[in-house]
Amino acid sequence: MKPFKKKDYPLSEIRRHLEPGPIVLVSSAWKGKTNIMTMGWHMMMQFTPALFASYIWDGNHSFEMIRRSKECVINVPTTDLVNEVVKIGNCSGEEIDKFKTFGLTPVPGTKVGVPLIKECYANFECKLADGRLISKYGVFIWEVIKAHVATSPKHPETLHYRGEGVFMVSGRSINLRKKFKSQNL
Repeated sequence: MKPFKKKDYPLSEIRRHLEPGPIVLVSSAWKGKTNIMTMGWHMMMQFTPALFASYIWDGNHSFEMIRRSKECVINVPTTDLVNEVVKIGNCSGEEIDKFKTFGLTPVPGTKVGVPLIKECYANFECKLADGRLISKYGVFIWEVIKAHVATSPKHPETLHYRGEGVFMVSGRSINLRKKFKSQNL
């Protein structure tokens, strides 16, 4: 095992090492309008029911749409949508229709009144499960009520944001079950 040389690190920057999952595109709808936002701050909270937490800044155009409708779709893009992911995150849906502007196809949700993004690898339809942390922290707790996942590839290349325009790509999987079978992994 190789030891790493370390230095003090600014606490305000630790998120670059702790981001829990892939960048997602969150689609929303309210009163006949739709929007898409790029999100990196989220996490799974439990498996059954499937609870998912997300942070949405109250200055984001999607914030009020999502708070009022109490539903959204979490869409998981792959690396082939990197340009759209970045551009969506750098503009406001208050000024443009992001589906049209970025050539993305809205598909009606089957359980929510929010469109899925057809070009994304996976789409998770969500209803608000707990809104008690929204006002104080901007944290929404969602229950995923319907999941749509592509049949292949099994391990897609997804984007993970490291800050200041730097992304990591995941998609390579290592199965350690056999190696650590006795430890019940």
